[in-house]
Amino acid sequence: MKGFTLYERFSRTVRLNPSISGLLVAFTVSGGGLVAYSEAKSPDGLNIADSSEADNKRKRVVVLGTGWAGTSFVKNLKNASYDVQVISPRNYFTFTPLLPSVTCGTVEARSIVEPIRKIVKKKSVDIRYWEAECFKIDPENKQVYCRANQETDLNGKEEFVVPYDYLVIAVGARPNTFNTPGVEENCHFLKEVEDAQKIRSTVVDCFESACLPTLSDEERKRILQFVVVGGGPTGVEFAAELHDFVSEDLVKLYPRSKDLVKITLLEATDHILNMFDKRITAFAEEKFQRDGIDLKTGAMVVNVTDKEISTKEIKTGKISSMPYGMVVWSTGIGTHPVIRDFMRRIGQANRRALATDEWLRIEGCDNIYALGDCATINQRKVMEDILAIFKKADKDNSGTLTVKEFQEVLNDICERYPQLGLYLKNKRLHNIVDLLKDSKGDVAKESIELNIEEFKTILSEVDSQMKNLPATAQVAAQQGAYLANCFNRMEECEKNPEGPLRFRGEGRHRFRPFRYKHLGQFAPLGGEQTAAQLPGDWVSIGRSSQWLWYSVYASKLVSWRTRVSVISEWIMRFIFGRDSSGI
Repeated sequence: MKGFTLYERFSRTVRLNPSISGLLVAFTVSGGGLVAYSEAKSPDGLNIADSSEADNKRKRVVVLGTGWAGTSFVKNLKNASYDVQVISPRNYFTFTPLLPSVTCGTVEARSIVEPIRKIVKKKSVDIRYWEAECFKIDPENKQVYCRANQETDLNGKEEFVVPYDYLVIAVGARPNTFNTPGVEENCHFLKEVEDAQKIRSTVVDCFESACLPTLSDEERKRILQFVVVGGGPTGVEFAAELHDFVSEDLVKLYPRSKDLVKITLLEATDHILNMFDKRITAFAEEKFQRDGIDLKTGAMVVNVTDKEISTKEIKTGKISSMPYGMVVWSTGIGTHPVIRDFMRRIGQANRRALATDEWLRIEGCDNIYALGDCATINQRKVMEDILAIFKKADKDNSGTLTVKEFQEVLNDICERYPQLGLYLKNKRLHNIVDLLKDSKGDVAKESIELNIEEFKTILSEVDSQMKNLPATAQVAAQQGAYLANCFNRMEECEKNPEGPLRFRGEGRHRFRPFRYKHLGQFAPLGGEQTAAQLPGDWVSIGRSSQWLWYSVYASKLVSWRTRVSVISEWIMRFIFGRDSSGI
């Protein structure tokens, strides 16, 4: 025991005096004895070995954000040659698809979040996390300016600067109010865990307030008017969850309020769930009507006061107002101030999101990547490179292209410009040769030749198939995994590029471009019924899809702790109902 105590004291002395460890290493080396490596750390927990020669050789990767994109990147990064620093004001990852369930007590907030430190602790890569918010990005000097997120007094050291070799921007987005008056002050949003908890508390408060004896019947009716703005997946799912919460749980506790509750869903376009198959849209609208949810399409919100919300009918321009007790705003995403400032610095001020190339690299910034909701891929157009493509394919410089010459670069063209594959699919053509024969008529395959003008004519409509990727968790997670895979094989692909041909240069691109693989999407509609649209245009609606939804979401949760917690709460809800305490 005594020896162990001496060892503890010795170890504590070394930890508190990092210079001693350096002397010990020097002593053992000079004496020809065993060398024991120890990573010295300062008392505040920050690694102070960053200035060593070994660390100077390691590239520093700074990751901004702990959402789907940032967390997916960190989880899939395996190359230990990087020094990774994750910076985010939230020290946890949130499984955002279950946020609507949190608003109504179906699951608890703690069950859908996982501390980011637990995630990075399991990694063999040197990854550190700092709870701070980035407020400025300086691409010229390769630095990010951050501000500590804690409210405690840090002796005037709340702000600090972090240099980087590679920067991964994955800060997500914020709700888009479209500058509608009164939205910021009077509406609830549904982007974060805190938002879901506030909504849950407000719903219960509305029912409690409606029970007070001092209120008039008109005021009670107003308080129990719930308005959801936005007919996308989040707005529809929340409206369905709220309807189930009220009809299955709250009316039992507040029986006098049963006939006063009204749920209204406002959508500016003609239909809800526009990104889904028309069969799903029609079923959802019919189900909401049966459930008594007031669905108003073609209604654009123009003003929100503390007690009324005003809308304008798109077709007639008529403006009307309705009273409300709570409004949830779910109409789209906007840009964070730090991203807007960064976009001005790099000449993208007129865009809604950061523009990247197909490798998720920000245009004009070689070592800065952006992924998730804060960025969009600016897919290169075929017609912009049509001359370069023709020249690269015309190897004999004859001024015409044969089928054989075209086929030799066909895979590279389709990989570099995915809209060509979509165009052929929509035209029901098997390959580019069919397209050439379609343009030349019944000419033998071997005799087909095209000059540049004919080549332009054939491919003139290809770029019409270009579409931006949706701002979903599925896209962000795939982008994070893709970029991590690129970083894992950075050195290997520098020596042996695996990407398509460089049509405007020599050689090949280092990596294959990012390609999103759609795995399907769900739309929970309440009453244990869910609409599922899976690859291959397969549509399923009903209770079987609800169980598929349970299975998929449970499998996608980030840890076994969250899986067990969520599944347990689903079971508890079936047995005991939802928690209506409001906390």
